[in-house]
Amino acid sequence: MAAQAVEGAAVTALRTVFHRVRQAAERSGRLADDVRVVAVSKTKPVSLIRQVYDAGHRCFGENYVQEFIEKAPQLPQDIDWHFIGHLQSNKAKSLIAAVPNLSMVQGVDNAKIANHLDRAVSSIGRRPLPVMVQVNTSGEISKSGVEPSHCMELVKHVKFSCPNLVFSGLMTIGMPDYTSTPENFKTLSRCRVEICKELGMPENQCELSMGMSGDFELAIEMGSTNVRIGSTIFGPRDYSKKQQQQ
Repeated sequence: MAAQAVEGAAVTALRTVFHRVRQAAERSGRLADDVRVVAVSKTKPVSLIRQVYDAGHRCFGENYVQEFIEKAPQLPQDIDWHFIGHLQSNKAKSLIAAVPNLSMVQGVDNAKIANHLDRAVSSIGRRPLPVMVQVNTSGEISKSGVEPSHCMELVKHVKFSCPNLVFSGLMTIGMPDYTSTPENFKTLSRCRVEICKELGMPENQCELSMGMSGDFELAIEMGSTNVRIGSTIFGPRDYSKKQQQQ
């Protein structure tokens, strides 16, 4: 009964999140359909993900490769999976091989991982993989991501030197408490303006992935097209098993 209560709560929370997304989109003069909600399910059991899936949601995200490749095969193939955050280059091929319905990698933060992903996609023969370049907008040493001043160089590498990857946009991860300052969001937006001008891309073809549980409404109001919502949907994280694996 306790598990059923948690699952029911997740579905209710998902509906509340979509309501808040719609309101934030309207405040910024956009439609809710302009914003993708990635339900971030790290540390959560397959049964809970399935409950949210059965409620009609199809876009989910994971952060840990080993957990991801264990869970994904147990779930329907029409899920649009996103890998979020820093990806170790030596795990790129195993991720690509294990999750054929991987829709996006949000976290290419250097040329080395871009090259590994490009080769992995090529060797398996799957369709080109959309990726976002991760930008460190807060300047925190502990955060992964390319410095804003080097963002253009990495985007060009992905776009022109990695034929099996599709440059799809920019992403940033907020503070440890899942919030960001408006300046973080402005920095990412400025990066997009510069990249689109340099490459002759329409801005609506360059996504902005910014905003998590603590700040997604502000992020949407400032132009985010992709928000990553975890604990607000699924409840607090349980990292005990993760720590045991390490």
